[in-house]
Amino acid sequence: MPEATLESPARAAAAAAAQTAMQRLARRTRGFDARVAHAEALLREAADDHAGRIVQVTSLGVEGMVLTDMLARLQLPVAVATIDTGALHAETLALIDRIPARYGIEVEVFRPQAEAVLQFLGRHGAHAMRTSVELRRACCALRKLEPMQRLLAGRSAWVSGLRREQGATRSEVPFFALQDDGREKFCPLADWSEADVWEYVRRHDPPTNPLHDHGYPSIGCAPCTRAVAAGEDARAGRWWWEQGEAKECGLHLRAAWTTA
Repeated sequence: MPEATLESPARAAAAAAAQTAMQRLARRTRGFDARVAHAEALLREAADDHAGRIVQVTSLGVEGMVLTDMLARLQLPVAVATIDTGALHAETLALIDRIPARYGIEVEVFRPQAEAVLQFLGRHGAHAMRTSVELRRACCALRKLEPMQRLLAGRSAWVSGLRREQGATRSEVPFFALQDDGREKFCPLADWSEADVWEYVRRHDPPTNPLHDHGYPSIGCAPCTRAVAAGEDARAGRWWWEQGEAKECGLHLRAAWTTA
């Protein structure tokens, strides 16, 4: 067998590994343009209905960057905010400065209470989240849920990048819903596939987290996120040591929604 043929599987694997997430995943699927139009229409409606009181809450993953790009292109008066948990990847944090540089939109950054974090670490250690589900949830509550309360204060609606395809806990995500706290939550990308998301990136080139190119479809705090293998669920890399639990931090609990 010729030497070139013998080497081809290794070369193919190396070539695949060198591809970006966009190169691997972007694909125009049937109905893509209609889904983009629907997402844009929903954002316009949300901005009109909640003028001055609506915010996009982004974790700076690809879905969040798609929505920020969409808001900028449509010139909608929707604030953009994120939560710096104090444990994010450097690649994620770098995107905060890229948004105003690209779009002229200042990102509101909310952080956990420093003293509360120090007390938690002092009592439970830096990797308490891996010792029990209860401590993991307590860490999420400290680093995400409490800052989220301050982020949403004075706002009547928020926009999220949730998609139904992201896993069982999100399979019934509605386009919009009224939450128990009285706020309306909008998920314009609810019916988008992963191929749709990256096709949008291919067309509009928003900044994206380089970790997506290295097998991270879902990116959270650095100690709680790993890359996933081919064929694994998109959220398999989140809190991967847990078994039989709904892998959510509490920001998107379905029980707190009623269809509006």
